[in-house]
Amino acid sequence: MLKLKNTLVNEILAHAREQAPHECCGLIGGDVAEETATSIYRTRNVAEDTLTTYEAAPEDLFAAQCAMRDCGEQLLAIYHSHPRSADPQPSETDVRLAYYPSAVYFIVGLGNEEPLLRAFRISEREGRWEPAEYEVTADNR
Repeated sequence: MLKLKNTLVNEILAHAREQAPHECCGLIGGDVAEETATSIYRTRNVAEDTLTTYEAAPEDLFAAQCAMRDCGEQLLAIYHSHPRSADPQPSETDVRLAYYPSAVYFIVGLGNEEPLLRAFRISEREGRWEPAEYEVTADNR
C-alpha cells in the first residue's frame, strides 16, 4: 500500500485548488520497494482544453524524471484533478492515456466543500481501472 506523508497530500490539494477551474497534474516520486512517497513534482497542464483534460508538459516530465533519478527516487504515482467532481473516478480519456501501468493514479475531486483524493490502478492496455488503497502518514514518520 502506497504511503504518502500528510505534507505531500497537502501539496497535491494545494496544487489542485490553485489551478481550479483547470485540471492540475504532477508526479509523485519515492521508494518503490518501501512504497513510500517522498516528493511531489508539479507539471504544467498543456492539454488543449485544460478545463476537462490534462497533459503534462513534456519538458516538465523530463525534468521531474531527471530530478527523481538524481535523488534516487522512482516514479510511484501520477496525480491530476477533476475540479467539478465530488466523487472523482478515471474518465475514458484518463484510462486511454494511462501509459504507466505500475504507477498509482491519484485524482483530486474539488466538487464538494472539502476536496477528495482517491487512488486508482489503471490498465490502459485492458481499458479498465480499480480503486487502490493508500495511507496518509504523519510527517514525522
